[in-house]
Amino acid sequence: MADQVPAPASGTPAPLRLHALAYSLGVTAAVTAAARLGLADAVGEEPVRPAELAAAVGADEEALVQLLRALVCHGVFREAEEGGYAHTELSRLLRTDAPASRKAMALLAGAPFAWRIWSRLDDAVRTGESVFPGLYGKPLFAHLHEDEPELGALFDRAMAKSGETSAVAVAAALDLAGTDTVADIGGGHGTLLRALLERHPALNGVLFDLEQVVAHADPVLREGGELAGRCRLVSGDCHIEVPVTADVYLLKGVVHMWNDATAVAALRTLVREARPGARVVLVEQVLDATDNPEIATVMNLLMLVSQGGRERTAREFRTLLERAGLEFRSITATGSVVRLIEAVVPGAR
Repeated sequence: MADQVPAPASGTPAPLRLHALAYSLGVTAAVTAAARLGLADAVGEEPVRPAELAAAVGADEEALVQLLRALVCHGVFREAEEGGYAHTELSRLLRTDAPASRKAMALLAGAPFAWRIWSRLDDAVRTGESVFPGLYGKPLFAHLHEDEPELGALFDRAMAKSGETSAVAVAAALDLAGTDTVADIGGGHGTLLRALLERHPALNGVLFDLEQVVAHADPVLREGGELAGRCRLVSGDCHIEVPVTADVYLLKGVVHMWNDATAVAALRTLVREARPGARVVLVEQVLDATDNPEIATVMNLLMLVSQGGRERTAREFRTLLERAGLEFRSITATGSVVRLIEAVVPGAR
């Protein structure tokens, strides 16, 4: 039997639909529990009976069936005719060895800090600010990497894995004709920059991020790596200075972490260092152009509650870039959830 995901029920009365929405935190808990227990790794190509699966993951059989029934309802695993449980397309993504594994993302979504900040969403809406510093005494990234390094490493893995697919799409969609150097600002471990350098053999790159992030850049970009000869690693804070000269500046998944004031200030810092005519390309979701508003709008709230940031519409991106002193040019689809929002530094002849 092929992987199957059940279709959503239709005609459900409004009170029950609202009930389902209000208790959808249980879905998050179920998916996270499946990831923590390693259920997907314990299920192979043949259906597995509950007793065998419970023994494999160290769980109570009766309770495990309760969990599996909830997961099956949402298309994560399926109940086989012979009484066991088998994979679906969604459950396979929870396997550690899946090429497009989302296990780290599932673990992160149900991490203890996530439950705490989501419970304070109303406070974030009242103030327009992240609740994270008030709960943990410092911003999100500082807490993860300074106080909970294992969770910080999980965050890095989740972001790197989720960025792999979009990096390939962005590399294919981004026009780099006549470009000598691309700088990936806030580029993390260099997933996107690696994809660009591999696609364009004559291209040079700069990976710019905080010192503790650049120190763990992709080995192929570091000294001795296959692409090190065409890549320079620069550490710094884009809120203070961007000492990088490039033809194209990329900011992927960066601007949505900031509110408008912070974003404008950081972009103005970049503009001060850039040459006239240099391109600035934001790689972000665009709220009014997304095919998945149910995901984008929740991410919009997550950016608010966790970091005081936001997703934006096309018009809001244009306004943001113009406030920063840039000339808006275009928005380009990439075939993934993100788009290329492009502007240029004014003054080119």
